[in-house]
Amino acid sequence: MRKRSKTILSDGTLFRRENTLYFQNAKMKKPKPLVVEGIYDIYIYGHVNITSQALHYLAQKGIAVHFFNHHGYYDGSFYPREKLHSGDLVIRQVEHYLNREKRLQLARLFVKGSALNMEKNLKRWKVADGFSGLLEELFRELEMAKKITEIMNVEARIRSEYYSRWDEHLPEDFKIVKRTRRPPENEMNALISFLNSRLYATIVSELYNTQLVPTVSYLHEPGERRFSLALDLSEIFKPIIADRIANRLVKQGTIRKEHFRGELNGVLLTKEGMRKVVEAYNDEMRKSVRHPNLKTNVTKQRLIRLEAYKLMRHFVGVGRYDPLVAWF
Repeated sequence: MRKRSKTILSDGTLFRRENTLYFQNAKMKKPKPLVVEGIYDIYIYGHVNITSQALHYLAQKGIAVHFFNHHGYYDGSFYPREKLHSGDLVIRQVEHYLNREKRLQLARLFVKGSALNMEKNLKRWKVADGFSGLLEELFRELEMAKKITEIMNVEARIRSEYYSRWDEHLPEDFKIVKRTRRPPENEMNALISFLNSRLYATIVSELYNTQLVPTVSYLHEPGERRFSLALDLSEIFKPIIADRIANRLVKQGTIRKEHFRGELNGVLLTKEGMRKVVEAYNDEMRKSVRHPNLKTNVTKQRLIRLEAYKLMRHFVGVGRYDPLVAWF
């Protein structure tokens, strides 16, 4: 059975009865059984009570559960005990963090891959004038950077230029204007933040299914309460996954002003808006592309796992990490 992600948007209870997982909310006459063998991971946006027996069962099956607050922001994950970690790989991964030059090298590559994927988008949207020349200049600064803060500064300037050009392609009612997050100050910022949050959780799931330690990162500082390696990898995938979905949803009119609400001095998606975005996101991650090296079709979600494998090979010295630059 092919496994898929399960999203729960409504309030309710997730519980286990014998060897079956059930979900029930106030509108259901009887609980709905969930086929655990067909679940890859679970994303919870509603107020859901989960019994301890359900969590035990999910842990046995190695199913990660990601929690989002009612604003659609990522709160945290139930991360089953790692069963794939390799002591040697953990040591190599930490060595690449502790070695200043090795860490800087990886941080630069994450930023460069992200920037090239932004450029790819702008060319698709026919608003790339002057961006390539700007990247050449900023990439020179990137190579000269000797601190992570300097690399992050270059990344921020690239992203600011990218958003200003993307705005030229967007409808008048969905301009980014300025990137704002908590809370987003307009509809497009709210949409981007929601998609970025979902993508981050997806990457956390993919890292769980590799031998990598998700809390050891290179561009972002490792944090006690976040999977910072997922933040590093998200830089590669935000332009070609989250941004493209956001762009398509507003250009096609699938997401409209009515799918947002004002709250906390900002703008957030409604429940119906969340449902539409999640549906589009899941469809996108299941789409296949022809991989130029593997010579086979892979889903866009699988590309994240393949990126993690490239990092693993880099750590053990089998090959040099080259960030994914979209060919699709």
